[in-house]
Amino acid sequence: MAKTSLSAGAVIRGILIADTDVMRIAKKVFPVVTDKAELPYVAYRRSRLEHNPTKAKNPGADTVQIDINCYAATYEKSIELAEAVRAALDYVQGEKDGLVMRSCTLVDGEEIYEDDAYVQCLTFQVQI
Repeated sequence: MAKTSLSAGAVIRGILIADTDVMRIAKKVFPVVTDKAELPYVAYRRSRLEHNPTKAKNPGADTVQIDINCYAATYEKSIELAEAVRAALDYVQGEKDGLVMRSCTLVDGEEIYEDDAYVQCLTFQVQI
């Protein structure tokens, strides 16, 4: 079965775990969320999908919004991890199992503190 934009997270995860700067800082990269992680870590999720159908029966070019949260025990470490994630993904193309990510661009970001962790919340727009 062909992969679609529903699998965009797999492309993102593949890029992040292959990046030496990200993995030098983060212990793991999780899809959606986890309650059993050791800081620092990264969690990602698909938060929006805009389907752009074509007249042909192919799936067309979809736009996917991926939220990536960078968790760390200190504010400085959360920023360091977020900078590494941005460097790994911003303006990057990628492929996993035949699914091609044509572009990935940082479009928003915020920071919060939750569950004893500083969190840098990055939002990327991905073209599949």
